[in-house]
Amino acid sequence: MRAQTLPAAAGWRWIGAGFMIFRRNPPVLSMLVIAYWFTLIFLNILPIIGALVASLVVPGLSVGLMQASRNLERGQPVGLQTLFGGLKENTRTLLALGALYLFCTIGILGVSALVDGGNMLHYMLANSRAERAQFEDADFTLPGLVVLLLLLPVLMAYWFAPVLAAWHRLPMAKSLFFSFIACWMNWRPFLTYSLGLLIVAGVLPGMLLGILLLLFPAAQSFITGIVSVPLLLIIAPAVFASFYASYRDIFGISEIV
Repeated sequence: MRAQTLPAAAGWRWIGAGFMIFRRNPPVLSMLVIAYWFTLIFLNILPIIGALVASLVVPGLSVGLMQASRNLERGQPVGLQTLFGGLKENTRTLLALGALYLFCTIGILGVSALVDGGNMLHYMLANSRAERAQFEDADFTLPGLVVLLLLLPVLMAYWFAPVLAAWHRLPMAKSLFFSFIACWMNWRPFLTYSLGLLIVAGVLPGMLLGILLLLFPAAQSFITGIVSVPLLLIIAPAVFASFYASYRDIFGISEIV
């Protein structure tokens, strides 16, 4: 397993590649992303075990979206079975990755509770608006920074781990290790990639929404809707496809099916 070290500009190219892949079949990729979200939403509403099962299947579903992006780039067929087909590749390792990520996330939130007495944790776990309102005046700056600092290495280890486990049949420890090293070696392109995502998915839509609301203040709900729909149906699928582009450029295109 060998990762390439890429220049900072590669991060911008990943975003462009994501949109190029999306353009090959916009309806199908949008449909798969929506199916991904609805699957997780459905699992999370199940009592007791729903959230746990959702966490366990996220790596496999992520592999399915990566497979869909690879197929689109190669001109191969893509369907709903592509999304769920990722769950069949090295299943035990993918489930273990999901469980470990959940454990790490809970642990990091637990550490944040030591900083602010649990205010942010209670806010995130609140089931109603009334419960969240009790913590809206709390200062989340310090615990937020703690969570960000602790979560960053977890994200680095997890970024490529599912696809390395599925396509390269690596065990969990090796997939996490190679993912972390690859991200560490390519911190410059990942920095530009993060800035690019902030601009494409945050700043530009926010500016557009602000301008339209200033021009048409009476149509707030309608304008919010027409700005949100492209985010869901265009930008989000392109961002998922850009995940594949980052793997392709750093590790090369796997020929394992």
